Amino acid sequence: MKIFIDSGDVQAIEKAAETGLVSGVTTNPNKIARSGRKFFDVLQDICRIIPDHISAEVMAEDAPGMVEEALIIKEIGPQIVIKVPMTAEGLKAVPILEKEKDIRVNVTMCFSPTQALLAMKSGASYLSIVLSRLDAVASESEILVAETMTIKHNYGFQTSIIAGSVKTQNHLLACARRGLDIVTMPDSLFFQMFEHPLTDIALEGFVKDWEKVPK
Repeated sequence: MKIFIDSGDVQAIEKAAETGLVSGVTTNPNKIARSGRKFFDVLQDICRIIPDHISAEVMAEDAPGMVEEALIIKEIGPQIVIKVPMTAEGLKAVPILEKEKDIRVNVTMCFSPTQALLAMKSGASYLSIVLSRLDAVASESEILVAETMTIKHNYGFQTSIIAGSVKTQNHLLACARRGLDIVTMPDSLFFQMFEHPLTDIALEGFVKDWEKVPK
């Protein structure tokens, strides 16, 4: 399972990338706005850090507009992947970008297995299913994970499934159990994965014991 960082904070992305365990970055308008910087400046900086996958979102509402924006954003770097919304117009843009323009697409804001089926049928390279927002309205996100992966395997779709809006380690475990391709998370959750109180206790014990060893 690949790990992406979901952020528009260049310093946070760089710190996570230095571990060698991060394979990509996802962004959205909210995260770019929080940076207080220009959209293209942020993406250019991220491109200097992440060589393989940076998902950047188009804001047009119709397919021609999405394609036009995608062509401009793609000029920032070869690792740019275009995020389009899970709408009829978004899915109309997918084959144009994927087949005619040779641009990888990430269909985002998917909340149901039937939406996932349509996005995979469109030929998108990536599909982002959203977890924490489902949990917030009393829907079980783990069911979406399971059913999306079942549909993918039943029909042999090549779309890589991204779990977006991952906020807890339980989300991560649910994705890992189902063999999800990618999870994208805030840097805070990424660094939380390194931690466990028993690890801290054991390391403290090693330090104390080492101090007793004759030098």
